[in-house]
Amino acid sequence: MDDARAGTTGAFDAWASARVPALLRFAYVVTGSQAEAEDAVQAALERALPRWDRISRAEDPDAYVRRMVVNAHVSLWRRSGRHESPVALVSLSEGPDPAEQVTTTEAVRRVCAGLPRRQRVAVALRFYEDRDYAEIGALLGCSEATARSYVHRALQALRRELGEEESDA
Repeated sequence: MDDARAGTTGAFDAWASARVPALLRFAYVVTGSQAEAEDAVQAALERALPRWDRISRAEDPDAYVRRMVVNAHVSLWRRSGRHESPVALVSLSEGPDPAEQVTTTEAVRRVCAGLPRRQRVAVALRFYEDRDYAEIGALLGCSEATARSYVHRALQALRRELGEEESDA
């Protein structure tokens, strides 16, 4: 039994070593915070290890663990009961106006943070992970049309918010 457990742990370690950077990027898009992303990935991996024999036989183990990351984020958010709004760091590099970039980035983050969880996840999967709507629907447990609707509504909110920001200036 110890040999089987060691084999499972070894397979999991190899998979996790290869996938953790992508999981952290995905989690950051979902959570909007590096610290929360790290917490969500850690919680998901802690839950995945004892179940790795079953998860590794799934059709898409990556998608399964990404779903665990989303669920871990929701659980952590519910338990903590706190709402934080991370602020982008200002960099003084050459190129476009940093203040304008920070303002736009912060507006996008604020709108994304205000989106319903499923819309936020759908947008992250569509534009950050370049998933098609059928995959998004499968990951979220909904139809392809519903996944399209989530992304469409999120983009409408983003356009509306950014349009208001430009008219205020």
